[in-house]
Amino acid sequence: MCYPQTEPPAHFVTEIVSVFQKHLDAVGTLDLEKGLSSDAVLAVLREDLVLLGFAVEASKRSTDKIARPVFFGENGVPSLRYEIDAFHSGWRCGLEIEAGRAWMGNAVYRDLIQALVMVEVDTLVLAVPNAYRYSTGGKNVVSKDYENTVSVASALYGHSRMRLPYNLVVIGY
Repeated sequence: MCYPQTEPPAHFVTEIVSVFQKHLDAVGTLDLEKGLSSDAVLAVLREDLVLLGFAVEASKRSTDKIARPVFFGENGVPSLRYEIDAFHSGWRCGLEIEAGRAWMGNAVYRDLIQALVMVEVDTLVLAVPNAYRYSTGGKNVVSKDYENTVSVASALYGHSRMRLPYNLVVIGY
């Protein structure tokens, strides 16, 4: 789903979606009994994202992370940066992949807010599970993270009280 819905999707959206489609058997949450972690999903997609031109987080070591500046301090050195899973400088596109904590852990909200202030992020691609399975009190429960995320995005982008400064693409996997 692309937002705002009054504008056509950017030319590169189909290329990003095709990476997820190519690896749906490995990462798709509708058919897997237990979904992968966000790091594992990123590892599956990494090579194809790099081929598209993305800089992609390679590990959790600080030198392997992708950080976008928020503020610049003395001598133009970034004084505050937020981490993002991948960034395409030519498309000015940030990519966040969430897994288990996407909806219930409020990661979706964090991603939406951080994208507001990241420099040169004109499009945020937010990938979330279609279904997150977990157990609580001996019951198996399915959280519909994609549906919940689209509902929030539709409210934000459809409301007349505000205009977000970036386009949003929500991918369910």
